[in-house]
Amino acid sequence: MNKRIILIAAFFGALAVVLGAFGAHSLKKIVTPESLAIWQKGVEYQFYHTFALLYLSTLVRYKHKLINFAFAFFTSGIILFSGSLYLLALKDVASLAFYPFLGPITPIGGLCFIFGWICLFLTALSDK
Repeated sequence: MNKRIILIAAFFGALAVVLGAFGAHSLKKIVTPESLAIWQKGVEYQFYHTFALLYLSTLVRYKHKLINFAFAFFTSGIILFSGSLYLLALKDVASLAFYPFLGPITPIGGLCFIFGWICLFLTALSDK
């Protein structure tokens, strides 16, 4: 197992629980239902890809460089995709003037997720 990947996954997992609880208990009182749905989508995808990172940590025995690429893509995807959704959900209450720039960041994070899954697929495909 790869300690670095597990530590990052554990951090993102704990953060997802905190952000999910914050959304369910505190945020729903101050944002619109649409913004809360955006927030929850960020938490959901953060959890999915936290589990993907944990799975990656078990594949280091392959010593395939695509594992490192998948790690980088999943981590970047969590930061860009989920992070931009969190900021978009808060744009009205936090008066974020830069929120129009967040729109293009979300799909870039989604592409990172896709590339991470492709790297995982290619790693499994190359296993002998």
